[in-house]
Amino acid sequence: MLSKLKSFLITTLIGGLLIVLPIALLYLLVKFVLTQLTKIIRPIVGLIHIEGIDNVYLLDGLAFLILIAFCFAIGLFVRTRSGKKLYLFFEQNTLAKIPFYNTIRETVQQLFSSRGKSFSQVVIADVMNTKMTGFVTHEHSNGLYTIFVPTAPNPTNGYIFHLSKDQLQFLDVKAEDAMRTIIGVGTGSEILFNPPSKTSTEEEE
Repeated sequence: MLSKLKSFLITTLIGGLLIVLPIALLYLLVKFVLTQLTKIIRPIVGLIHIEGIDNVYLLDGLAFLILIAFCFAIGLFVRTRSGKKLYLFFEQNTLAKIPFYNTIRETVQQLFSSRGKSFSQVVIADVMNTKMTGFVTHEHSNGLYTIFVPTAPNPTNGYIFHLSKDQLQFLDVKAEDAMRTIIGVGTGSEILFNPPSKTSTEEEE
């Protein structure tokens, strides 16, 4: 019993850290860059005076705009063939050696990837004759599906299953609605088995 409790506490703590640390490091990085930018442009802003606008807010606003413009310029550069090659070389030889860089990169890719369909498909997974609410994270060429089954009420923890199609019931339910039932420890689960029917207006469209 104690070993299970210890394992639960450790895995839950690690799961939380893997989410909090990349976000915290990204925040600190952005804050550091903005601080350095404000130091550089402070003399220029000191010469500017706009009625009704505090120079402190003007300084912060300009620093933020410069950061956005710089990120956009970098994004344009890495879309070119030479830029992509240079970035890959820099990433493999420098960035990959920075602690938590890979974790941050994967987190950002999961959040902003437009090609991935991860977590968009809700399923009822039949695991050992037990039905579980899950999300498709990958469809394999051999016919198997990788399913993430979150735990309640903390959906950042969960289990990974590799199941065949006949073990899954694909639902026409929004991922956020399904996630809401998990966070609510099952409250509102009827939407999984009895999704609301379309209104007459929607059917006409």
